[in-house]
Amino acid sequence: MNILVAGATGKTGTRLVKELQTRGHTPIALVRASSDTASLPETVQQREGDLTDLDDNVTEGCDVVVFAAGAGGGSSEEMTDKVDRDGAIKLIDIAAKNGVRRFVMLSSIGAGDPDPGSDLAHYLQAKHAADEHLMAASLEYAILRPVALTSSDGGGEVRLGEDVDPQGQAARGDVARLLADAVEDPEWAGRVTRMESISQV
Repeated sequence: MNILVAGATGKTGTRLVKELQTRGHTPIALVRASSDTASLPETVQQREGDLTDLDDNVTEGCDVVVFAAGAGGGSSEEMTDKVDRDGAIKLIDIAAKNGVRRFVMLSSIGAGDPDPGSDLAHYLQAKHAADEHLMAASLEYAILRPVALTSSDGGGEVRLGEDVDPQGQAARGDVARLLADAVEDPEWAGRVTRMESISQV
């Protein structure tokens, strides 16, 4: 499948691109003109686009879109809204309009019911708005809500569902593998899944 990956140059997105290639898919990295693409495999297709100003044809020819982007820690509330909320919503709308089959969202624990007292309150509100928009769109969707991310590759052992410890950790390698599963597996369609890693490797 042709899979557009928003956030492809990020710590999780880079792992996802490589995982999709390993599985025989064709990942297409959505990159800004100023993006550092050194972490991407040389063979990966790139498509220029900015989540704050997307073209209506950015998902052309794609079967699946994965949103693994984020404004990043330390970003202003304005930039968080532009990327994590508005950019995601715009990409969802473009994907639906252009006949994309499935949209996979990398969200966050707490996005389902954001705690206004949390240090991450604004970020979680932005993710919540994007998740809600996706669930209401005319697309197959899969939403993954990991706990706090680490830069580990992970050991492949994960816990999913309501038994996830909100104070736990999720290895980016495990997250990337699950996002790839969500691209492929029919059973992920229409699901919102919490996850944590059992082991960090």
